[in-house]
Amino acid sequence: MKVVCLNAWGGKLYDKLIPYLSYVNPDILCLQEVVHTPAASKDWLTYKDSEHVLPQRANFFQYVASALPEHVAVFCPAAQGVLWDEDSQVPSQWGLATFVRKSLPVIAQAQGFVYKMFSPYGYGEHPRSRNAHVIRVFDYERNRPVCIAHMHGLRDLRGKMDTPERAEQAHKFLSITTQVAEEDDPIILCGDFNVEPDSETLKILSAAGLTELVTIRTTKGTRNSYYKKSGRYADYMLVNSKVDVLDFKVVFDPEVSDHCPLVLTL
Repeated sequence: MKVVCLNAWGGKLYDKLIPYLSYVNPDILCLQEVVHTPAASKDWLTYKDSEHVLPQRANFFQYVASALPEHVAVFCPAAQGVLWDEDSQVPSQWGLATFVRKSLPVIAQAQGFVYKMFSPYGYGEHPRSRNAHVIRVFDYERNRPVCIAHMHGLRDLRGKMDTPERAEQAHKFLSITTQVAEEDDPIILCGDFNVEPDSETLKILSAAGLTELVTIRTTKGTRNSYYKKSGRYADYMLVNSKVDVLDFKVVFDPEVSDHCPLVLTL
């Protein structure tokens, strides 16, 4: 089974990402920063937030789903705000998406919020609402269930330091996961956590019996040339002792977002 995790950057590098997904051919794809804009009449809209002005692939969720026809697609919104078509506002949802190969039955799942709650009328003040999605699938090749969870950790404008909100977020992530995982399940936790490698978040997850894979495999971080700031780590993948890791990579080439894909084969 192959699990891929990526912050998709709102589909800004959509033209590079879609061919990559076809090439890597994941069984489970966990995406963060996914845009879903059913009312859009154009392929591209603009996100505006003070100094941040970014092109967004308006129906990114639907386009990825169309590119992966052998997968079941689930969108988990964290907020509904607006994108801009020149001077016109277009209501748009933003959140997580999970894509599961149809040959892997989803036998349990849960989604919930790790910070704040759903924001229905605007993206909200920073730090903004963040959510998580957990699935339990049956792997016929290994004749066992596997539990996969991902979240998008809150972004604090002050930086990636430890805060009480981030500690609570980690505990909530574990709580949502344990709603779905059962005893002896292989468990995989991943996502853009927005923390440093020595963070309290990773210590909390480690204390729950999970091993972090990214810092074992690379000292380069998980951001690529599109990311111009310091602090190169953001994305992580952790596994429990029931996961047989055949291969794990932080992918720096091709660049399909300003984050690097995390690719686990188990």
